[in-house]
Amino acid sequence: MIRIENPKDCCGCTACASVCPHDAITMKPDALGFLYPRVDESKCVGCGLCEKVCQFNDNYDRSLNLPQPIAYAARHKDINEVMKSRSGAAFVAISDYILEQGGVVYGVGYKDHFRVAHKRAATKEERDEFRGSKYVQSDLTGVFRQVREDLKSGLTVLFSGTPCQTSGLNTFVGKKLRENLYLVDIVCHGVPGPYIWRDYLAYLEKKHASKITYVNFRDKELYGWKAHKETFKFENGGGKINFTYLFYQHIMFRYSCGVCHFTNLQRPSDVTIADYWGWQRTDPDFNADDKGCSLVLCNTEKGRKLFEVVKDRMDTIPAELANVMQTHLSKPSNVHPKRMDFERYYVKGGFEYAARKTGMIGWRYTLTMLKKRLKKQMRK
Repeated sequence: MIRIENPKDCCGCTACASVCPHDAITMKPDALGFLYPRVDESKCVGCGLCEKVCQFNDNYDRSLNLPQPIAYAARHKDINEVMKSRSGAAFVAISDYILEQGGVVYGVGYKDHFRVAHKRAATKEERDEFRGSKYVQSDLTGVFRQVREDLKSGLTVLFSGTPCQTSGLNTFVGKKLRENLYLVDIVCHGVPGPYIWRDYLAYLEKKHASKITYVNFRDKELYGWKAHKETFKFENGGGKINFTYLFYQHIMFRYSCGVCHFTNLQRPSDVTIADYWGWQRTDPDFNADDKGCSLVLCNTEKGRKLFEVVKDRMDTIPAELANVMQTHLSKPSNVHPKRMDFERYYVKGGFEYAARKTGMIGWRYTLTMLKKRLKKQMRK
């Protein structure tokens, strides 16, 4: 029977709840909306499947991995696809191929009022919702079982998500069904709480006295590829930038992000994609227009073969592993020292109260931004 004594020990992937044949495990939210397994002992028969399927540890399955990944700088040949995507549209090239073969794609989109959740796409139009960054932990309720049913019915499935999610799914589906499952992970920075995102939207809507109609976590067209700024559209017009600041403070991350087991080159997926920061070390002209560039790591033989099939849709350059290393390929994020305080304030007074008390909005935030601008000017 799975028991989570320390929240750092659970990434919320839902593998344990999905594998339980008696539905004895449900995923329950904590104060910030992060899901953790809860066991109904009256239904549990002690089979141990939930413990066996858990992959959030240093012994996660690497049995299909190449000795080391094969790295590429990649960028879609269609500039329109690049501009609609967060980096170089490598995900679009790969998922287009799967869909053209009659397969299905799972990725992160929105449900309800911009609630971040994994969804299933059988067409390119449905898949397009998965483009771009979404800096919130996605809801995977029921998704692993849906993937398994698709695989049992003979479909080829592409699943994209964070490495902890792909690691859990890999073990859940088993080796036989894994043959038709392609796993794509991202180089993950960490995941903020779903309730914080929900309440931040409510905070903005109250401030603007208008309902949000559009969200872009990283607006490349307005701010460029390197900028990490979001835009919102309201029914009455206008926009707001702020959530990205909270994200990069790591003050609302899941505790497990601070001890992530997957921040290395032994990825738990067939392919890893990311922004290719430092692309100049591979080719100084490759992304000269600064429109975006993907890093692609082929981690398994299956991933290598898939990339070989789709890479004619992209401009690609082989890259040395030494030139592609970025922080979260070598170590987890440092969770903010006030993370526990933030949650305590949130429970006491809600999002705005917690954000003001920890300096994420309000006069403390304004003062911090002013100091940063002054330092930047002094360096000039």
